[in-house]
Parts: sequence; structure tokens; C-alpha cells
Amino acid sequence: MSGPAGTAICVLRCDLRAHDNQVLHWAQHNADFVIPLYCFDPRHYLGTHCYSWPKTGPHRLRFLLESVKDLRETLKKKGSTLVVRKGKPEDVVCDLITQLGSVTAVVFHEEATQEELDVEKGLCQVCGQHGVKVQTFWGSTLYHRDDLPFRPIDRLPDVYTHFRKALESGARVRPTLRMPDQLKPLAPGLQEGSIPTMEDFGQKDPVTDPRTAFPCSGGETQALMRLQYYFWDTNLVASYKETRNGLVGMDYSTKFAPWLALGCISPRYIYEQIQKYERERTANQSTYWVLFELLWRDYFRFVALKYGRRIFSLRGLQSKEIPWKKDLQLFSCWKEGRTGVPFVDANMRELSATGFMSNRGRQNVASFLTKDLGLDWRMGAEWFEYLLGDYVRLWVPELQGLKGADIHTPWALSSAALSQAGVTLGDTYPQPVVTAPEWSRHIHQRPGGSPHPRASKRGPAQHKDRGIDFYFSRKKDAC
Repeated sequence: MSGPAGTAICVLRCDLRAHDNQVLHWAQHNADFVIPLYCFDPRHYLGTHCYSWPKTGPHRLRFLLESVKDLRETLKKKGSTLVVRKGKPEDVVCDLITQLGSVTAVVFHEEATQEELDVEKGLCQVCGQHGVKVQTFWGSTLYHRDDLPFRPIDRLPDVYTHFRKALESGARVRPTLRMPDQLKPLAPGLQEGSIPTMEDFGQKDPVTDPRTAFPCSGGETQALMRLQYYFWDTNLVASYKETRNGLVGMDYSTKFAPWLALGCISPRYIYEQIQKYERERTANQSTYWVLFELLWRDYFRFVALKYGRRIFSLRGLQSKEIPWKKDLQLFSCWKEGRTGVPFVDANMRELSATGFMSNRGRQNVASFLTKDLGLDWRMGAEWFEYLLGDYVRLWVPELQGLKGADIHTPWALSSAALSQAGVTLGDTYPQPVVTAPEWSRHIHQRPGGSPHPRASKRGPAQHKDRGIDFYFSRKKDAC
């Protein structure tokens, strides 16, 4: 590099890692001083747009604080550090440009959704006012935005299968970037700033529930350790497809999602590790399925690029007029796990206590909220009942006395059966807030083919809407 290149501010948001980070990589090669910056944006700690629910809860906040702390420690080992500030990124960057007088570039990864795009617009305006170069990159997905076979993005298919097949047959994953062992220093005189605490945001550090399926900390270090464990130490990845729908324990799935959300681990790094594992250990449907799920993640990000604000609109992408209810009492029953529907309650209690819920759980409780409560949903297929039994007992202990699959439909049991199990509906456990007619099929079709003693001998007609059976059918692999 010839001549002084000034100072580059790297605005880090959902890319809290030192590996495969194009923002840091570019700054390292184009500036004398590099300022990795994370801003605790006050807008992230206000109420949500429509109903003013807290936007960042205690579990999410703790995971973020751990991730920020971990990145600072990693960068210090490389001769740098993470500068931390509280404030809007555009305001913090403006102050730094004025304070330092040597800033020549502001660098960041682009995001897909509106609030993040608004921040990027603000950063560009500030830089334009001060004559500072803006350098941006795309780094949140497995496949790069510019490598999609759909250009412009408006041509992105509205069906995932079409998207997946096109990428698998005609696109490539870019290699991860080789990062330097040592990074350029901060600009002289710049203080790194303190990392805030839970209390600074008016929140208490949540107690770790021993039942959690995600007893992990935030940060790049933990994310890479998880991959090492799941791939190389235990070979669990080789059975991922068979176990991924589990609910209890740490090992039924990769658990990469929370780290991916903050960018603590690169999807391209996961891809390269899968390729290496397939070369050195085994290649099967399970190793492929990890990439399959990463493609789902890519797809929804690209859908956000295609549709913009419409993905958050009440009418949805298809502009459907649905008479949604705003029953806060029903909503409270749902969010607190008091619906009287045990599988829903177990998932919602897990979410509240741990901040984590499985992919299958999310599909079920979201469908229950929107379709059954109206805020049409189907219970899981018959084969799923026994698989979920231990899970419900873990999170809805007041039903532990119910045997087998009966635990999923306590409202269908006789008074004598409930009494024998120590259950009183409406007292020790709620009456269901809603019972959809279609659920009777799951009472009629008990595992092993035996109808429930209180079920009618005549089964209901098959509902034309695939509903939740679409997600959980044995015959279906997600398309």
C-alpha cells in the first residue's frame, strides 16, 4: 500500500465474527488504522411496531452481550479490539468522523430488512456529508446475492423448491476468506468503551433452566466449538436428518441458528466443514440436509430482498384480507403456555424459560396462534404423538400422571382417567382455549390403530388443507 490510507470504521451488526468477515478483510488491506465498531442501538430496546412488546428480551440480550464480549476478546488476540458505543450507528459514526479527522472509509455488510436498511441509509448520508467513502459487502448468506441465477431479484421464485434446484444445479458457494493473524491497530487515542450490562438496559440476567435444549453462550468461540463437537468429536452430523425433529436435549440438531443470526459463524464456513467431513468421514442425506436447511435460511433472506416491507404487512405477500382478532386474553394464554393444549404450552413455556424453541415447535405454535386462535391450524400427525410425549412431561409437569399419548389430549379423557392422573381441568391444568374439529382425527387414530375410548367410531373427513400435517408427514421431506 503506497502512502497513508487513513482510518476505516467497520460497522459490525449481524456479523460478530473474526473469521470469514469481508468487512474486516477489506479494511485490513485498505487502511492504516481499523476501527471494528459495535453500537448498541437504542431502537433495538424499545417496543415493537404494532403492539409494543419488548423488542429484545433478556435471553436474547444476554446472548448478544456474550457475543460482543467474545468478539472483543478475539480481536484483542489479533492486536485490535472491538470499540463499543451506545447510540444509533449513524450518530456514533458521525461523532467518530468528527473526533478523529482521519476517517477515509466506513465499511459494513448490507442487510435485507427495512430497519437495517434505514440504518444503512443514515450511514450513507453521514458519510456523504463528510466526504467519506462507503464500502459495502454482502455476507449473511451461503450463496452470494450476486451469484443467484435470478437477476434482478424480482425474478426470485415464490416456491422454495424452484429456488433450491436452480442454485444446486447452477450456482456456486464462494470460498471463505483467509483472515490475517494480526489486525491493524485502532486510531491513536481512541478508547474502546465499556460493554454494557443487563442492568444498563433495565433487565435482569435470566436464570439458566436445567431443562433447556440450548445451554450455550453467545459468541464466535462457542459457535466454532459447537461445530467441532457436532461434526468432528461426535459424528452427530451424520445422523442429523433422522434426529433433527427432536425436542429434548442438546444433540438432536446442530443448534447453529442463534449464532448464525448474529453472524458469530459463517454459513460458508459451515459449508466448507461439511465438504471436508464428507471427504474424510461420510457423505449421506444427513450431511446434505444441513446444507438444505442453510438454503432455507438463504431463501427467506432473498425473499425479504424481493418483497421489502411487504413481508411485514398484515395482508402478507399474497395480499389476503383475513379478519384477524386482537384478543389479548387469548394472546396471553398462548405466550404464557396456558392454552390447555399441552404441546403448544410446552413449547411456549420452553421459549419463555430458555429463549429457545425447536424449529418444529415454532411451526406448531405459530400455526396454532394464527389458524386456531385466529390471531386454522392442525395438530401434528398421529406418529408424532409418542415422539413428543417426554417433551410435554418435561415442560408441563402437571400432566406427568397421564400415560402415553393421552398427555396430548387431556380434554378427551374421562373424569376417572383424569382423576387417577391427578389432573383437574380448569384447576391444575387449563381447559383448552379452543378445540378445532379436525383434531378429533388425532384422537381417533391413536398409535397402533386403537381408537381412544371416548372417541367416536366414525372418523372425520380428511381436511383439504394440509395444515401442520404438511410439515410433519413421514412421507414429506421439506420442499
